[in-house]
Amino acid sequence: MIPHVVTSVSEARREESLNDVPSSNCETPVSRLSAVSLASVLDQSVDCIKLIDLDGNIRYMNANGLCAMGIDDFCSINGQAWADLWPAEARRAITASYTEATAGKTVRFRAHCPTLTGASRWWDVSVSPVSDDDKQLAGFLTVSRDVTANQLTRQALTLAAAELKHRIRNAYQMIVSLLIVTADGNAMHEEFAQHMAARLKAVSSAQLLFAESDAPCNLQELVLALVSPFESPATQITFGDFPVLFVEQPQADAIALVVGELAVNASKHGALAHGGSIDVSAVHEKSQLIILWTEHVGRVIQQHSRSGGQGMSLMTQIMQTRGGDLVVAWKEQGLNATLTFDLAAEN
Repeated sequence: MIPHVVTSVSEARREESLNDVPSSNCETPVSRLSAVSLASVLDQSVDCIKLIDLDGNIRYMNANGLCAMGIDDFCSINGQAWADLWPAEARRAITASYTEATAGKTVRFRAHCPTLTGASRWWDVSVSPVSDDDKQLAGFLTVSRDVTANQLTRQALTLAAAELKHRIRNAYQMIVSLLIVTADGNAMHEEFAQHMAARLKAVSSAQLLFAESDAPCNLQELVLALVSPFESPATQITFGDFPVLFVEQPQADAIALVVGELAVNASKHGALAHGGSIDVSAVHEKSQLIILWTEHVGRVIQQHSRSGGQGMSLMTQIMQTRGGDLVVAWKEQGLNATLTFDLAAEN
């Protein structure tokens, strides 16, 4: 049985008068809090705080929780199954949270649950185990925070990302169509247009890979989509070993921007412009992801940067904002670029 919990400040005062005996010889500022004070503290929380017994029934809800859920009288839900207040699609998460909390874990999930008055609400929920004086599991503490505004913003961003993907695809298709129409009738131009069309379609596919809102991205697919459009008979591009790894959106964005910039630079000033070779590979060692770009140019490198150029500085800043690091080592006829991410830091 979960310990009896007061449901209001008035009841707390009655409890205090009946139980005016210290429960522990070792008092702390917290242990000296009266039932009235504790109930008042819980009532001040903007979150919806509940105590759930081992059978999954509600035994306490703070005042702001009652207000947030549109509940006028706690007695109307006292002893009711907490899961019954939620839509059917959220109940599986609640049931699973009891199992994990019983094992001593704190469980978190986000789900939709309207108030009793029908107002749509999204909640970030945590479920933690509660122990009695004998350290035995007595029930569960659940805290629900109203995140409706945040969820609606997320949904708006998802829709915006979908619209952006649609526009990117249309823009590339329009450019490809213009190239083909313009080159029609000229064999040399038609061949060039077909080559450019293939590259533009590949670049479009690469951008769409990391245009999703939160979806992890397959590392090898991303790198191949970024670099393959630049392949040509004059330059050998080799893709080495890649771990089977899905990278989260922040890393995918950084990889796409930095590897894309390396490829563009190679097409203007490096191996893709003057012949040579490019090798791209990756390793996953413990918590680190390391991407290696090795470029050999068919002539001696005259300069490592140009006046007004900010590409390298920008790439370094992009990596740093994503918790990564970029090291570029120049050689007489090329460069080695190493992108490093500490994946553990993102968890």
